[in-house]
Amino acid sequence: MELPSFLANLLIPLDLCIALLGLGAVLRLFRLRRAGNFSAVLGLAWALAWSLPITSIWLGGELEQRYPHLTPTEAPKAEAIVVLGGNTGHGRSNWFLPLDKDTAMSRLDMAIDLYEAGRAPRIVLSGGALSGDVSDAKAMAHRVRQNGIPDNVLILENSSRTTHENALLTEDKLELHDIHDVLLVTSALHMPRAMAAFAKQGVNATAVPTPPQIILPADGSISPWLPNARAFEASRSIIKEYAGLLVYWWRGWV
Repeated sequence: MELPSFLANLLIPLDLCIALLGLGAVLRLFRLRRAGNFSAVLGLAWALAWSLPITSIWLGGELEQRYPHLTPTEAPKAEAIVVLGGNTGHGRSNWFLPLDKDTAMSRLDMAIDLYEAGRAPRIVLSGGALSGDVSDAKAMAHRVRQNGIPDNVLILENSSRTTHENALLTEDKLELHDIHDVLLVTSALHMPRAMAAFAKQGVNATAVPTPPQIILPADGSISPWLPNARAFEASRSIIKEYAGLLVYWWRGWV
């Protein structure tokens, strides 16, 4: 398991809440009532905070807004499009609503649109197999071919399992093919960590994230101040990115 994922799992609101409640109960058994009460209140407050959409909008939105979304025609031209494996929120157009396949925009969709708009002549697909024998890169390549893009356009990096390895191993592929500037495609939430990791490897990349997802629906159906199951469930992705930035900074990967 990637260390940021491990750290994020420790901080999952429900898990941490239960752990702190349990710790509070144990402390009270030893007549440490103040410490026990503090632990219990802290756990409940952590869970409540992440159940509120405003927390996702504030913390997740801060990451999403670091690099503006560009349409394919707005993006500059480059020598290649690099798309990272994975898919935060399954490409849903809105973080707080059920997946709508008609409005979903995945990382791979974005890369295909950029290629069809003539932004770059090559597509680099980066991602190893987290489970099974088929890498993310091979799975993406299959779908790209289904969209009529020829095989000689594709460059596959099949071994990476983390964002750090995405950057490290993709840089090797770029050097091998004499590619010097790229359009980097990933989710808006993941883009700050991805751009920092690629910059550390000396890759000249322009960020082209998928559209922001952590926004309130325009119809007003979601209140930012009322608990929301989707916000609570999806909080792991935001926590993972902050944990990742911290760990990558500590390891010197960004």
